[in-house]
Amino acid sequence: MIVDDNEDIRVTLQFVLEEEGFKTILAENGDDCLKKLDEQSEKPDLILLDIMMPGTPVSQVIEQIEDIKIVYLSAVGVSEEDKQKMLSNDKIIDFIEKPFDEEKLVEFIRKQVGE
Repeated sequence: MIVDDNEDIRVTLQFVLEEEGFKTILAENGDDCLKKLDEQSEKPDLILLDIMMPGTPVSQVIEQIEDIKIVYLSAVGVSEEDKQKMLSNDKIIDFIEKPFDEEKLVEFIRKQVGE
């Protein structure tokens, strides 16, 4: 699942991942993410989640997500200390800064979903 308020990011990630054989679900913010998770009969293996979006704060969104790996995506640079704080949440498995290398991102996702 790709959750980002920037349509260009969502569409680009969708294109790249679907070209690599992944199925994708798009959501434009945290509220849309939760709604779509409720509607899905099958949970996604991984959520790529932008940190800064309108609507419900991301910290509250992740509290409502269970048993799905989450990777933070952000264009906002963070210190190593802040990154470690974010990663201290068991649901968050990594933090990737935008812009990202598409090949490395695909490789990372393959490892996370066991492909």
